[in-house]
Amino acid sequence: MRASGKRPVPSLILLALLLLAAMPVAAAGVTVADAATGQPLANAVVALYPRAGHSSAPPPVRASIVQRRATFMPHVLVVPPGSRVSFPNRDTTRHQVYSFSPPLTFSLNLYLRETPPPVTFDRAGVEVLGCNIHDHMQAFIVISEAPFSAVTAADGRVALEVPAGPYRLRIWHPLLEDTHQQWWEGQLDADEQRRVALTLRASPPPRDEPSELARHFQQALQQGTAP
Repeated sequence: MRASGKRPVPSLILLALLLLAAMPVAAAGVTVADAATGQPLANAVVALYPRAGHSSAPPPVRASIVQRRATFMPHVLVVPPGSRVSFPNRDTTRHQVYSFSPPLTFSLNLYLRETPPPVTFDRAGVEVLGCNIHDHMQAFIVISEAPFSAVTAADGRVALEVPAGPYRLRIWHPLLEDTHQQWWEGQLDADEQRRVALTLRASPPPRDEPSELARHFQQALQQGTAP
């Protein structure tokens, strides 16, 4: 009679886990700044790919971008391919979330508290989100195959614990250029602390004027006929 229903871990897998645990770990630090002003840049995605050996993307995750005070929170989200992202509405007005970006074109029709099912993002790339009711609302989902990635805070910095060795460094920022699909690329050692100055080329944001759909919706709200 078996003492436990658990299956033993195969010796090769156990050995691989022991070798991984024994690998030296270093803290790779990157600070991202605006080349024109020298000011730190928040919401930059920093991604690291090992230069040697095989690397694979982390497993998919479940994440959320919340709509609150007519703002997407967070402004930038980074997830591995296959991840499922939900879009809860915490406002008292309806929103319509949409994207026409290369990874996935989708639209979530007007909704309030009834959060639609999560959206699955299978392809790597940058997803630009908008709201068809509030033109000023914008957010970004970066679907990255990088084994190590993070989003810079207000001080423009990220710190990633990675195995020792050289890495390919990629950095993305919403203002890098107008298509939002371009990345800055360079090199980084695992124990290196590097400052990267990005030249921002994106056009100034459009004036916050409501779309025709938004105007009709606001008019319906005033008349009490909005859905």
